[in-house]
Amino acid sequence: MTAETAKTGGPAAAPQDMPPAIELRGISKAFGPVQANKDINLTVARGSIHGIIGENGAGKSTLMSILYGFYKPDSGEIRINGTPIQITDSMTAIRAGIGMVFQHFKLVRNFTVLENIILGAEDGPMLRPSLARARTRLRELAEEYELQVDPDETIDELSVGHQQRVEILKALYRQADILILDEPTGVLTPAEADHLFRILNGLRDEGKTIILITHKLREIMEITDTVSVMRRGEMVASVRTAETSPEELAELMVGRKVLLEVDKSPAQPGTPVLEVRNLRLIDDEKVERIRGISFDIRAGEIVGIAGVSGNGQTQLLELLGGFPEKGAKVSGEILMNGQSLDLSGRRSDAATRRARGIGHVPEDRQDEGLIMDFAAWENVAFGYHNTPEYSNGIWLDRKAIRTDAEGKIERFDVRPPNPDLAARNFSGGNQQKIVVAREVERNPDLLLIGQPTRGVDIGAIEFIHKRIVELRDAGKAVLLVSVELDEIMSLSDRILVMFDGMIMGERDPETTTAGELGLLMAGVTDTPAEGAA
Repeated sequence: MTAETAKTGGPAAAPQDMPPAIELRGISKAFGPVQANKDINLTVARGSIHGIIGENGAGKSTLMSILYGFYKPDSGEIRINGTPIQITDSMTAIRAGIGMVFQHFKLVRNFTVLENIILGAEDGPMLRPSLARARTRLRELAEEYELQVDPDETIDELSVGHQQRVEILKALYRQADILILDEPTGVLTPAEADHLFRILNGLRDEGKTIILITHKLREIMEITDTVSVMRRGEMVASVRTAETSPEELAELMVGRKVLLEVDKSPAQPGTPVLEVRNLRLIDDEKVERIRGISFDIRAGEIVGIAGVSGNGQTQLLELLGGFPEKGAKVSGEILMNGQSLDLSGRRSDAATRRARGIGHVPEDRQDEGLIMDFAAWENVAFGYHNTPEYSNGIWLDRKAIRTDAEGKIERFDVRPPNPDLAARNFSGGNQQKIVVAREVERNPDLLLIGQPTRGVDIGAIEFIHKRIVELRDAGKAVLLVSVELDEIMSLSDRILVMFDGMIMGERDPETTTAGELGLLMAGVTDTPAEGAA
């Protein structure tokens, strides 16, 4: 960090006669009757980190997709470094020095890192010289920007954080001076997010221009120099980050005051709804993913499980929800309302779990929570299509399903409010609302909810948190899994911490600290425990 950066809280000021890196003038884009962007003006200074925030469906990703050449604007002008440019496709954007890292990575999973880096950027018909030159350049970039990754590993072998590094390296290899990142920390651990911020600061110090799309106000305040706010397709404000606050930004995003803290009364726990005893799971590769854990969840309480992704939380949710990993060996005992759940695989499917009063919002809404090519109204019935209210004799009652879906879409403020729209055409946050609406409104005795607000904007976060607390206050049990420590600490009535398939301890959210939980998440404890009742 330069002395001037340290003094001002941002990069050194660009010379007055230097044009901005990006100017968008009067950009508009409609998809049929939906006006995604309306007369957008945006200026991004060269060598800065510029945040763009807004609710899901506000038009942020559409605007950046126009800048990257995925969409053509209906009207308006784009200028890069002061020069007007027609960006007709992504190759035009790349040649203009623009790179983009998408929320859902665009990598070939069975290719190596090196192969993904040069894919589409080969410099001749012979691959061997291209790979050799790319390997040398990749080593230089990795050392310069702290983006170390093994060039010979396949993408499938990499953690999510390292996959993101590959996407950034791809853009830098193509000589990007402008880097767009869409929700870059949505799938990262806190440590990986911190490392990413160091990388972004280093890129800025090298003169790169960064646009950061995120819903996390803490990240906006920590990393950006300026921030622009979008609401319902329009640009409503652009401010210096040092001159605003999370509360002001939240109100600009939503158009009303937003409660940034979870408002809930003390829990009134009742009888145990879920009892887990000495639960173990060994996957098909003979790795023990769950190692003898024990815990209870009572009616009228939210139990949060904190931990870095990959420490057994996913397997626990899947097992409780009725779809454990194929070939996994399970032992132990699970009681639901005092009655054993079958763990043999014969009667342990998701439909049986739902019939026993278990609702499940999975961690991955796209792969496990929705059928992406099906309409919203069809997804509302997903998993519950055999229930009496959705069936007319042996046939599905499509009218009843549509009517129910329309009500859920209205109550959960799904945008756009179109039940015929395919799930893949909704933003991530609105996809999440569809899944949460389907599961919460079944009024389950136990709600399993994984990463409830991943990739969700501040207004939707507030809404989803309220629904979870309302379910608890109605006497239901909730098991919450999240990598967001703030979310775990504000929503939970009790916190369990998982590390390497074990429960390392239980903590009271009123008395614990993020530091204490972080140590437990790293496996540091005076009394490591195989389970906690």
